[in-house]
Amino acid sequence: MNELIFLIEEAPEGGFTARALGQSIFTEADTLPELQEKLRDAVRCHFDDDKRPKVIRLHHVREEILSL
Repeated sequence: MNELIFLIEEAPEGGFTARALGQSIFTEADTLPELQEKLRDAVRCHFDDDKRPKVIRLHHVREEILSL
């Protein structure tokens, strides 16, 4: 695996959540820089050195409501 994708969402209570696609990795943080560091740590803990992805891709999901 060369790449791991995370869906990043704003948490209703504030901060951000991150969920990996295809892996059971989830973390949350108050700020985006803090979330990035927690993601690196979570990926290091989840994978052995020889199986660890080289790239972590963050896909920001933002819900917007438009009124007509």
